Amino acid sequence: MATPLAVTNLPWVEKYRPESLDDLISQKEIVSTIQNFIKEDRLPHLLFYGPPGVGKTSTILAVAKQIYKPGQFNSQVLELNASDDRGIGMVRESILSFASTRSIFSSGFKLVILDEADSMTKDAQNALRRTIEKFTENTRFCLICNYLNKIIPALQSRCTKFRFAPLKMELIKPRLDLVIEKEKLKVSDCGMKAITHLSGGDMRRALNIMQSTAMAFSEINEENVYTCTGHPLNDDIRSIIQWMLQDDFNTSHEKISHLKQLKGLALQDVITEVHLLVQRIEFPNKVKIQLLERLSEIEYRLSSGCSEKLQMSSMIAAFQLTKDPIVDMAITV
Repeated sequence: MATPLAVTNLPWVEKYRPESLDDLISQKEIVSTIQNFIKEDRLPHLLFYGPPGVGKTSTILAVAKQIYKPGQFNSQVLELNASDDRGIGMVRESILSFASTRSIFSSGFKLVILDEADSMTKDAQNALRRTIEKFTENTRFCLICNYLNKIIPALQSRCTKFRFAPLKMELIKPRLDLVIEKEKLKVSDCGMKAITHLSGGDMRRALNIMQSTAMAFSEINEENVYTCTGHPLNDDIRSIIQWMLQDDFNTSHEKISHLKQLKGLALQDVITEVHLLVQRIEFPNKVKIQLLERLSEIEYRLSSGCSEKLQMSSMIAAFQLTKDPIVDMAITV
């Protein structure tokens, strides 16, 4: 049993990981289906896919804890993730030796969990499909991935697929409230909104943001959350757009450069937030289309490793070119 010190030192992502299927806060239809599989003792090979932090790994670990007794878990479950070798050798050695043997003291099937299976090589995936067929009587496989198109069709057809959707904000908040109560945190309403907004439906990210902010500040509010994550505040983004639309090129360039340096903002984050705000502002359709097209080009160039300074000038220029039709327009969101 873990000591209180060990529990205290755990990251909150692990400390508050669901222990059973009943503890999962979302994906109720998937959980219900898997519960029926377990009750009827007909668990098939599984393929979980969807964005990170939505409960894929937590679900299969909860399934394993429900099927196996605590003493059986280590001998009956093989869990491999992205830190392990993902080549054909891993399939032929680790997985094959585990799947081909039976435990003398345990009945039922073994479980192989392949986390981030989309990072496996195509050769390894092709080798795995025969292993899955050959040892179905003795072993069940659960493949977990973010991108379904990176799993070969032959593996997809051998598994029952479940798509895990991003978590809704109303589902994230109750779990965060539980952590706040357990950890005795001081969190404002605007701080909670900031965490849920930045999480983007990722429970893991929400907990990590909350923990890092709690360690840096005595109170979790909007400003502290954005400061801790290095993300631009909504007011800063409004100011940036206002400067680009109302000031001349040199003035707006100077103001934005000063703000970026003062708050340590990354242009990639600024572009993302500007894009969201542009979609919500009542620009004429032609203006909005031109801006979004140019912002997408800038983001692509940034991801290709182009100079951030040049791309910031390009962003300001994009707004300056579309300024005439909306020169006196007030920004209201």
